Amino acid sequence: MFAVDAIDRNILAVLQEDGRLTVTELAQRVGLSAAPCHRRLRELERAGVIRGYRAVVDGAAVGHGFEVLLAVTMDREESVAGFEAGLAEIAEVVQAERLFGEPDYFVRVVTADIAAFQKLRDERLARLPGVQRLTSTIVMKKVVDNRPLPT
Repeated sequence: MFAVDAIDRNILAVLQEDGRLTVTELAQRVGLSAAPCHRRLRELERAGVIRGYRAVVDGAAVGHGFEVLLAVTMDREESVAGFEAGLAEIAEVVQAERLFGEPDYFVRVVTADIAAFQKLRDERLARLPGVQRLTSTIVMKKVVDNRPLPT
């Protein structure tokens, strides 16, 4: 396992706030020169501590402002692989987690509106292998979202 020290944690904290910094800017913020900062950054990437970089997009601004949390209860354990493979094929599914206990999964779905969600639910999600019950909860407001991990 990769050992993350205080300097690495500082690098991670700064990058979680602004992943577009140049190595020079990052080095200045964490109190290193560019070369050692670059070496640490590459090692964090190589070790899989940093899994990637991406933009955080406002769903409403791109037509996906309707969000639903979906609790999924399965009727057959042997259907898990087929369910998960099918779920991975649905672009509107932005997060899915398998759980211990009831329900079996929590799935975060984004669509344009309630009509689009209803169609997706009825025509694709409910037809996935092993689905016994889908319980939908509409997101009213995001209170904490995309918070950086504690470092």
